[in-house]
Parts: sequence; C-alpha cells; structure tokens
Amino acid sequence: MEEKDLLTLTRKELIDRGICPTCLNRKYHGALFGDDKDKLLYADGEIECFFVGDPRAAGHACIASVPHYQDMSEAPDALNQKIVRYAKRLMLILKQVFGCERVYLCTMCDGPVNHYHVQLIPRYPEEARGSKNFVKPRGEYRFEPQKFAAVKEKLLAYAQEAGDLS
Repeated sequence: MEEKDLLTLTRKELIDRGICPTCLNRKYHGALFGDDKDKLLYADGEIECFFVGDPRAAGHACIASVPHYQDMSEAPDALNQKIVRYAKRLMLILKQVFGCERVYLCTMCDGPVNHYHVQLIPRYPEEARGSKNFVKPRGEYRFEPQKFAAVKEKLLAYAQEAGDLS
C-alpha cells in the first residue's frame, strides 16, 4: 500500500499498522482529519492547542506535542513543563470564556501507537461532578466565532508573555 493510500484507512486501522494518525495527518496537511482553521488556537514547533472536533463538552480542548512521543514518559521534561503551563492557562481561559465550573485534565495513551496529548474537558455547573465527565458522549464541534477569537487571543497573549512566540 502506498503512503497516500493510508489516508483512506480509519484511525484504528492506521494504529493497528503501527502508524500514528496524528503524524500522518500533519504530513498531509489535514488530509486525514480535515481543515482545522476553526479549531487551531495556537501552534509553534513544540505544541499545538486546539478545540476537539468531536467534543465531550463545549470548549473541550487538546494540547498535543508536535514531535511524536507516545506519552509524557517519552517526552523531554522541558516539553512536559510547557504542556502543563499551557494546560493551566487554557483552563483559566476556558473558565472565563465558556463559563464552565471546572476543567478536567486527562491523558489516555492506551493503544500500540499514540501521539502525546492532554485533553481539557470542561464541566458546567449543571453537570454532575466526577469521572463520568471523561466518558460523556461525544458531539459535533460547533464553531462559535466570538468564543474562538477570545480564547485564541488570550492564548496568543500568554504565548507572547511566556516568550514562546518568535
């Protein structure tokens, strides 16, 4: 099978073949998961911050390493520190912009091929507390221009303040 033909496979089929879907998608500029302009909040050579395309809640976001690592145990400490810094800042921003009560942080890398990422899943005041929020049904991403712009602006301001923008 030629590499471009891999784009016709599902995530599971790629993983079963030992291929990282995230890396393949990046290599082919979104050919696997589609255009992400309405989701991408911040990117540099080390991390990407974006809204999840099939969110468990409004404001569900993700921070992923750009270089391939299976999980945080393989990543350099400096990268892990950066991801945690951005996770903290993005949690505060999501609370402010989306009005959620809490933002849960989780990472699950349980298959034979994973791409290091952390998920930020908002919980709203009317929702029950607890771990069931990690497995809420997934929904469709709805682009909300004002909230997207507000989150992106605040995250870019943080990147500038942290010295992560060139």
